[in-house]
Amino acid sequence: MAKKLIHVVGAVFVRDDKIMAAQRGSGRALEGYWEFPGGKIEPGESPQQTLARELREELLTDAEVGEFIARSEYEYDFGIVWLDAYFATIIGSEPTLTEHQEIRWLGAEELFSVQWAPADIPIIESIRSQII
Repeated sequence: MAKKLIHVVGAVFVRDDKIMAAQRGSGRALEGYWEFPGGKIEPGESPQQTLARELREELLTDAEVGEFIARSEYEYDFGIVWLDAYFATIIGSEPTLTEHQEIRWLGAEELFSVQWAPADIPIIESIRSQII
């Protein structure tokens, strides 16, 4: 049986040469892993619309979605995830935790000090040289 394809988007926030990482909350798939905040694309939504909506829902903030970075594909036991990552800028209030346990701003030397969700790792590798 073919695995379900799950198309998601993630926001890469860069501030003062650091990127924002969010730790997944308890009771969710990949609990405790770190990720770029975002979520599943709903029918009729563009990736940019999805990202803006998810950031309002998950972090209670508004963001300007910028340039597409890359797509990562990873096969988990629960399905195949396509992660499209975009640079984003917070234009609202500072993020508020609703679904995540913690937020950290990581410099280039700290990027791998947390345990990233596997689908997010290729995105980090794509942007690492840009924030050093």
